[in-house]
Amino acid sequence: MAAHFGRRLRKGAATTAVAAAAVAALSASQAPGATGEDHGRQAAAGAATSAPDTGADGNATGDSPYYTDLPPLNSPDPSPPAATGTPVSPGATEAGIPATVLDAYKRAATELRGSKRGCNLPWQLLAAIGKVESGQARGGRVDADGTTIGRILGPQLDGNGFALIKDTDHGEYDGNSSYDQAVGPMQFIPSTWRWAGRDGNGDGKKDPNNVYDAALAAGHYLCRNDWDLAREADLHSAILSYNGSQEYLNTVLTWLEYYRKGTHSVPDGTGGLPSHRSDTPAGDDPHTGTGKTPKTSPPSTKPPKKQTPRPHKPGGGTHSTDPAPPTPPAPPTPQTPTDTVDHLQDAGTTELTAMAGDAFTQRISTRAETKAGAAVGKVRVRFTITGDTDATFTGGETVATVTTDAKGVALAPALQAGEKTGDFTVHTAVVGRSVKGVDYTATVTARAADTLARTSDTPLTCTPGGEFAEQVQLKATYKGAIAHDVAATATLVKSTDDPAAEPVENDKGPYFQVKDPKDGSTKTVRTLTGLKTDDKGLLTLPKLYADDTAGTFLLRVTTTGGATLTVELTVAAADTGTGTGTDTSTGTGTDTGTGTGTSTSPSPDPSPSQKP
Repeated sequence: MAAHFGRRLRKGAATTAVAAAAVAALSASQAPGATGEDHGRQAAAGAATSAPDTGADGNATGDSPYYTDLPPLNSPDPSPPAATGTPVSPGATEAGIPATVLDAYKRAATELRGSKRGCNLPWQLLAAIGKVESGQARGGRVDADGTTIGRILGPQLDGNGFALIKDTDHGEYDGNSSYDQAVGPMQFIPSTWRWAGRDGNGDGKKDPNNVYDAALAAGHYLCRNDWDLAREADLHSAILSYNGSQEYLNTVLTWLEYYRKGTHSVPDGTGGLPSHRSDTPAGDDPHTGTGKTPKTSPPSTKPPKKQTPRPHKPGGGTHSTDPAPPTPPAPPTPQTPTDTVDHLQDAGTTELTAMAGDAFTQRISTRAETKAGAAVGKVRVRFTITGDTDATFTGGETVATVTTDAKGVALAPALQAGEKTGDFTVHTAVVGRSVKGVDYTATVTARAADTLARTSDTPLTCTPGGEFAEQVQLKATYKGAIAHDVAATATLVKSTDDPAAEPVENDKGPYFQVKDPKDGSTKTVRTLTGLKTDDKGLLTLPKLYADDTAGTFLLRVTTTGGATLTVELTVAAADTGTGTGTDTSTGTGTDTGTGTGTSTSPSPDPSPSQKP
């Protein structure tokens, strides 16, 4: 539950001053010598901080209500509470976090240390947000897999004292098909969960009611926009993006500071429940999730009392029966820049194309305009990637919100292509208004190479019926850089007279041997498809064999992107050699001869006349 409603009805953290005092007291009593530059840990809670752009419908929680309880001012006890019968300090009780919930926070922070290395998310921040959002999943009422026992729902966001967010999930997460409600231990609204949801426990599902999934999603949400949470300004921006309330920021910072001083694990279901909520008047139950509106008396039906005229006094003034001066009309509510936007217009975006795995060199540029075509600055424009794609914006998100500059232009973050090829769409919209947007089509093409070269210059030769001693290895590059994961085809062709023509497979000469996946038998083929270069851009072909046909043959290798290389293969019989010799008869029966050659067969027997 998280919110900003202009009213704070509980005194636990009802004002910025209270929260600021609590932070100051904690800093003074528990952290001697700490300064305001301690990476945001001892920040002055009352510091002015503006809410950043968030990338969803205002923020993660739709400004739903939250718990305003503050931790005790004494230092938390880092060890578990004492045995039964021994007094337990309030600090020890508040510092206990249910075991499964605590594990979810720590596991999420560990994952983010690898995937978002520059974010520096402390798990205590997730604990602080989990405390104010749901009281640590209602004191750890979760099952063995981390799913809450019963849904944790905020009030329906119907505009009646809350934000107005009509149903976006057909009731899938919150069970409400009319209006959205914040859901789960980290209180995501369905429209935000759709793009921010994560699978934190590896069960293949993204469930906002699961504390592992919700904690990991919250971590990624807080780490977007390249925020470094070790920096005070980024820490404040991230928290305010979760809920755009200064009082919410103060409360979270207070719990963050408290949990940094020490926590311990308590059994699931035994955690303490908060007692004060931002939307609940005194006397109402803060755990129902349905804060009440204070009662008001109906207007009186009695006629107004008749006034007795007073005598006119000399020296000025008016009679009491004179008409009262007219009440000046209320000044008109000034228009915000967002109110003046009539439509969004493309602002010079060029072709959006990138190879799989590469960053798009062009960025989407959109202009907010009035009906007359004038630029409108300070307007939040939301960019959303849609379609069957794994493309994202820089940082790994599929939604980004950017504020227009003085020229009315919002420049979206750079797009990053995934491995899926094809087209996808980026939709633009004005946050808070329903006006005509612009849809941009972006294309991801297959990885390509423009050059192929052999890694060896050794001639490729073989005898008929034999096998080539050396395997063919090629290196692929694209614009001089290594071209990895590029698809290739190798074909033994009859001719390459027309490089543009489809190669005609040869029906004789060298061939490859491959195993049939169906029965494991070996087959003879002269075309290989589905080949790919490795991470070094190398492509090593299987061993080549030769049939009984001698001659010169051609191997043609092509890749996506147009790189082509023809390799010459020679099949020839082994050298038979040459030889010379003399035969001299002396009458004495001596036979001498010399010779060279490849034959090893013995000389024929001498004739009878030559025998001794």
